[in-house]
Amino acid sequence: MEVDKKERSESMGLWDFFRQKKGIENTPVKTEPIVENDLAVGQEVPAYIETDAKNYELVSVIAAAIMAGEQTDSQFVVKKILERNPEAQLVSVIAASIAAGEQADSQMIVKKIIKK
Repeated sequence: MEVDKKERSESMGLWDFFRQKKGIENTPVKTEPIVENDLAVGQEVPAYIETDAKNYELVSVIAAAIMAGEQTDSQFVVKKILERNPEAQLVSVIAASIAAGEQADSQMIVKKIIKK
């Protein structure tokens, strides 16, 4: 019993740790110039590009038929037709495959592709 009391008196109480005053040490802050990211210099690869003019009629007819459904008196105007950029699609598949190599059950989303 005497040993326990002696150890308790030498040790701090539960709240004594928070009551201690600590000296604040001033550490010099290193100022380094901000270097721009090399990726920001490149050009962004668009995910979608405009399609050929020969595809406009077919795509417009199919899209209008799907949108109209059974309402034959409706009209639609197709303003822009885009298709997936094959370069962006290939890079996305390669990057996602490499990243998923370590985690087999993962799903990756490529948000931006920048080309130097």
